[in-house]
Amino acid sequence: MKRLTLSAFFLGLLGIGWFAGTGIPSRAASAGISGNGKMRFRVLYTASHLPPEAQAVIKSAHGGFAVDRRPGKGETYFSLKGAGIIQISADLKNTRMLPTAAEMKDTNLHNSLLWLAKDGTPYLAFPGNEAGSVFTTTIDGHMVDALRPPDGNSDLGSPIANDYFRGRGNFIPTDVEQLDGLYYITTGYSNLDFVLTARILSTSPFRTSWYDLAFGGRGSGAGQFGTGHGITIPPGTTRIDVADRPNAEIDRFTRHGQYLSTLRTPLGSLPCDTYFLGNYMVVGALDGPDRRKGAPIYIYENDKLISTVMPKEDLGLTNFTHIHNAVMREINGKYYLIAQAWNPGDFAILEQATD
Repeated sequence: MKRLTLSAFFLGLLGIGWFAGTGIPSRAASAGISGNGKMRFRVLYTASHLPPEAQAVIKSAHGGFAVDRRPGKGETYFSLKGAGIIQISADLKNTRMLPTAAEMKDTNLHNSLLWLAKDGTPYLAFPGNEAGSVFTTTIDGHMVDALRPPDGNSDLGSPIANDYFRGRGNFIPTDVEQLDGLYYITTGYSNLDFVLTARILSTSPFRTSWYDLAFGGRGSGAGQFGTGHGITIPPGTTRIDVADRPNAEIDRFTRHGQYLSTLRTPLGSLPCDTYFLGNYMVVGALDGPDRRKGAPIYIYENDKLISTVMPKEDLGLTNFTHIHNAVMREINGKYYLIAQAWNPGDFAILEQATD
């Protein structure tokens, strides 16, 4: 009996090893539930839900999601290097590849943004951290603009930023937001670590130009960043939130770059970005306080932490050692989380456990 038990045990280990090796398990290792209170979640889909082109490169995932918030919409977009732009249907049941320009397909796009022009036309924007460009596409993935690095002659609104690019400092955009015709761009992977801005001059044809507003910068003072990684404008506001990853905080600014306040995340966590849905804020963290347990997804309600979701420890998603991005959807009264892991890359959709 002991020999039979041991054999079954080792077969189980072998199976787990095979799933971890492929990086694309079809379901979690167990039907676990993770989180607190009303915000508890189980696995609905894993990376096997993605198109074959995306599955082939999922281990290199290093980006983030954009959700179409328009009434009657709800599609989610993201990109994978070597595959291109992926669309997740509004009901989450289907995924498909979008035609993607080679210049964008063959480089890493570090996050995603969906925004609306004044006439209601939707656009997607992607910060290319490897290409040193911010790409803009139509909702169907057709590239209409590539914002290149400052040439050192443009006034960026800060002597520090101006001198940095005159000295040929590198431009490494990590995230982008849009407000009233301005792109706000974090540059946390560069030595500059400012939020830079660019004016959208027109959409037909699509033209952009650097603008004279820059704020933040590398440092430990109020409104400065250790790594300004993600940037978010909560819907219905003009507030700028920047995820300062190594300092475990979300720094908040006016649209003019004036520092407002700081929301601290759990000590030892590394927040990558924020996503807002109603009164909820979702924070995907590269690491949590206990590195052995994998990375957390934090859910806040009115800036109060109400739930910690642990995909690796509780849900058996073994590749979720680090979480790079997470967003929330509400469909027919139930909440869902769409999450992306990094190093190794992975993907999952979690559904709210209501039982």
